[in-house]
Amino acid sequence: MSHKQRGQPVVGLIPAAGHATRLAPLPFSKELYPIGFRLSEDQHGLRPKVVAHYLLEKLQAAGISKVFVVLRDGKWDIPAYFGSGSMGDVDLAYVMAKVPHGPPYTLDSAYAFVKDAVVAFGFPDIVFEGEFAFAELLQRQADTGADVVLGLFPAPRPEIVDMVGPDHDGRVHDLELRPARTDLNLCWAIAVWSPAFTAFLHDYLQQRTVAASSPELSLGHVIRAAVRTGLRVDGVPVSDKPFHDIGTPEGLEDALRTWQHRLPIPPDGVLPEN
Repeated sequence: MSHKQRGQPVVGLIPAAGHATRLAPLPFSKELYPIGFRLSEDQHGLRPKVVAHYLLEKLQAAGISKVFVVLRDGKWDIPAYFGSGSMGDVDLAYVMAKVPHGPPYTLDSAYAFVKDAVVAFGFPDIVFEGEFAFAELLQRQADTGADVVLGLFPAPRPEIVDMVGPDHDGRVHDLELRPARTDLNLCWAIAVWSPAFTAFLHDYLQQRTVAASSPELSLGHVIRAAVRTGLRVDGVPVSDKPFHDIGTPEGLEDALRTWQHRLPIPPDGVLPEN
C-alpha cells in the first residue's frame, strides 16, 4: 500500500494524552510499558519493546510513514524515547492536546495537520495480532469509498468495548457502546477514515457543549453519531484473536502473559545470545 489513497496522503494518528489513572502510579507513560522484546539496532542483541512500538510497526507495515502523536503536557518521555521515529521506521511529529475532554478532543487537536488526509488510527496502549491489519482497512476504504472502516476483533468482554455487527456486505448500521448484554461478538479497536469523517468529528465537537459534569466522550460515541447521520461505516475482521489493552491491570496481565516472551525473528533467523 502506497502513502496515497485515491490521491490523498495517508497518515497515522495516535492519541497519547491520557493519565493512566487505572494503572497509577506509574513512573512513566503507559505507552512505554515494555511488552516483549525487539532486536537492538545492530541486530545482535535483544532490547525491551514498548507497547506503542507494536502500533508503529503495524502502521509501517501498511506503508504509512508519517505519523502524528497527540500528547498532553508532562508526557515528554514519549518523544524522548521515540524521537523522530527512526526506531519504528516512520516519521513522527508531535501535537499538543488542546482540551482534556477525552480521545475525540485529543484527536481533533491534530485537525489542521490531518484534515486533508486519510487517517489510520490506533490506540498506543493495545497490542493485537494481524500484521497487515491497516493494509486491509485501507484496501477496503479504497474499494468502497467508505467514510470509516473499523478493524474488528473478537470481544470476550463486551461490557468494556464498543460492539459492532456488520451486515453481510460489511456495512455497520449501529454500534453498541459497552453493552451489559449483547448478541454481537465483534468489537472495533483500530480504524481508517476519510477527510469526511475528520470534518464530521471536528464539527461534532464544535457543536457540543461540555459541562463539568459531562461524562467523557469516547470515539465510539462520535462514530455512532456518524453512522446515524448517514456516513458510510464498514467493518472488517482483521484478527481471530482478541486484542490486549494494557490500560487496566487485568489487560496488562493478559498482555504480559501472551506477549512478554515473544522474541523477534532476526534477518538471519538466528536469535542473539545476549
